[in-house]
Amino acid sequence: MFEPELLRTFLAVERAGGFTAAGRILGLRQSTVSGHIARLEKAAGRELLRRDTRNLALTADGAAMVGFARTILDAQSQAERYFSDSTLTGLIRLGASDDVMARELPDVLFEFQRTHPGIDLELTVGLSENLKTRMETGELDLVVGKRLPGERHGELLWRDRLVWAGRSAAMEFDDPVPLVTYPPPSLTRRVALRALERDARTWRVTCTSDSQLGLRAAVLAGLGVIVHAGTLLPDGLVVLPAHRLPDLGELEFVLMRRHARPSPPQQALCDAITASARRFA
Repeated sequence: MFEPELLRTFLAVERAGGFTAAGRILGLRQSTVSGHIARLEKAAGRELLRRDTRNLALTADGAAMVGFARTILDAQSQAERYFSDSTLTGLIRLGASDDVMARELPDVLFEFQRTHPGIDLELTVGLSENLKTRMETGELDLVVGKRLPGERHGELLWRDRLVWAGRSAAMEFDDPVPLVTYPPPSLTRRVALRALERDARTWRVTCTSDSQLGLRAAVLAGLGVIVHAGTLLPDGLVVLPAHRLPDLGELEFVLMRRHARPSPPQQALCDAITASARRFA
């Protein structure tokens, strides 16, 4: 009665809090997401989501459907695993940069673990340069991180425009530029300082944090501005007008592998990450 594809879309809308955000997670257009929800509501014969121009909320029937959808999809996943010709097993030590983990990677890993329950994931979140070093010393198997244009390590997933962002587009400040940033050896910190030096601008670091949560809180508190990948900009932060601060160029997001020929479990995760990244390319 209820198509799995429609149920997955419904759960994505419930988790993301909106059609557009769910579309980004699933790699679908907003109109496609809306169509899936309409078909599911027609199949159920009930309104599942109450929407107006600003808000989206579950109806009582929608709340009940969340539980049913999870049960149905779990049962389907179990059946697929039971009748599968082979089941991958093993441990993957994965490193991920903080910004990717805060926005895109959790849903990829959630679906991967549903599909491959025999694979154990050990996740380390940190700065790309630190994770790259740990992989080179044998502590990690795979890393989803960043590199500067012109660097050759890793497999390119997508390119992203770097932006200056703050609490408000109308925020006023003079030199020295108040900078909120990751600690060294952060690539975005390096790019920011080089750009300011190139334009003979002065700066002062008003907050240093090794987590995106801490950086976001500092910017929202009005402590300064941040350099960040545009598509992964934390909620609540606003891109500043381009003329106020120097151009930053692009940053590249890459998948790094310790071994040139990864194990079958590692290759399966590489494929899942690469497929998810195609919508940014």
